[in-house]
Amino acid sequence: MTTTYAALLRGINVGGSKKLPMAELRALLEELGHQDVRTYLQSGQAVFGCDHGDEESLAAGLTEGIERRFGFTAGVIVRDHAYLKAVRDVCPFPADRLEGRQLHLTLFSEPVGAERFAEIDPAAYLPEEFRLGDRALYLYAPDGLGRSKLAEYLARPRLVKGLIATTRNWNTVVKLVEMTAPGD
Repeated sequence: MTTTYAALLRGINVGGSKKLPMAELRALLEELGHQDVRTYLQSGQAVFGCDHGDEESLAAGLTEGIERRFGFTAGVIVRDHAYLKAVRDVCPFPADRLEGRQLHLTLFSEPVGAERFAEIDPAAYLPEEFRLGDRALYLYAPDGLGRSKLAEYLARPRLVKGLIATTRNWNTVVKLVEMTAPGD
């Protein structure tokens, strides 16, 4: 049975480094044996079907393929439709009342515990807020990610040490849920 996955790449096509054209990413995914490959935007989202493997092995295969073909390492997280839909559905913030630029989701390569973020004083960043989920962090930044002091703090290397972490705005999360839906 074929499962539809989204691959989210970290740090590509940003600031002129780690250039990875989406047409070449699609070609690589097809060479890796995936079907119905599509990309979304230029910031490293691809959707594909696969009837073997799991999220970790698919991410590892794509990571190796990128390094072999393009000569650089990119963090890759792969998630299936069920996961993406569940993460969307349990959002702790009122996503239907917010603009997509105000709500962000950081996906982690593995589960994270609250102790990793215990040093953060939530009151110091209000009205910005964050909540942890299943291998995810939800961030409400009313003035957008680019102006968010909390987002800047959350991205500190010591907080994400040992993880692959990649952030997407809520519009992209919703679009990936739609693109990975069965029958899409």
